[in-house]
Amino acid sequence: MSILVNKNTNVVVQGITGHEGLFHTEQMLVYGTRIVAGVRPGKGGEWVVSGKVPIFDTVSSAVEATGADCSIIFVPARAAPDAILEAADAGIPLVVCITEGIPVQDMMRVRKYLDEKQVRLIGPNCPGLLTPGEAKVGIIPGHIGRPGNVGVVSRSGTLTYEVIHAITQRGMGQSTCVGIGGDPVHGLGFLETLELFEEDPHTDKIVLIGEIGGNDEERAAEFITDRLTKPVVAFIAGQTAPPGKRMGHAGAIVEGGTGTAAEKIKALEAAGARVARHPEEIADLLAGL
Repeated sequence: MSILVNKNTNVVVQGITGHEGLFHTEQMLVYGTRIVAGVRPGKGGEWVVSGKVPIFDTVSSAVEATGADCSIIFVPARAAPDAILEAADAGIPLVVCITEGIPVQDMMRVRKYLDEKQVRLIGPNCPGLLTPGEAKVGIIPGHIGRPGNVGVVSRSGTLTYEVIHAITQRGMGQSTCVGIGGDPVHGLGFLETLELFEEDPHTDKIVLIGEIGGNDEERAAEFITDRLTKPVVAFIAGQTAPPGKRMGHAGAIVEGGTGTAAEKIKALEAAGARVARHPEEIADLLAGL
């Protein structure tokens, strides 16, 4: 069982002819993801990956021809907002945007529109999704995961990889791994993802990887207290970051005494989550649950 994507997900790749788009399309295909189409205006009618994937000029034509129900976006930042909107208008219910550097004002406009259309967005500036043994929609290395019962949700791309690998090395597996991205305006957050894991009968444990900045982790702690029945192991990155300094992600900034690692850890521990002191401890805590 999984959340968001599985072996039956039909994926269209927007920006498929670019270097990143083509490379990761090949990697997703090798993993077994059902890549049914690509989109690049002006390239409609062509094929890529040794004739395996047809290219369409628009997302709507790709959806009409192939039944795609998920889009992954490898479009440059200046065009990515319109690419997300195009996918939504074509009836795609799940959009994964890998692109980084999208202006906050643009994402505010996009998020408002997606909420009205009831379209789920993962990202932007994220590594995407991995359901081990079924599908990967993004850039998470497929070989580091294995099917299992641990759901992973993370704001940090690199830490996502490290933790998945550590869990696998301990003989445990993952149901679905969700990289939500660290931009201040994004799609699905901790709350929505935790709710999906709570509803998934094959997810028994959850790993939450947060970082300094914002209040998403504190809100997740409230959800854990009020509604979650499954055990959570958490880690907060940026514990040594100086106040007022942006560290990595656009959303990882602490101002006015809020969004600190200490406050997030305190909230999560109060909610009953087991909080790791460093990433290497996460697998050990999971094994003890």
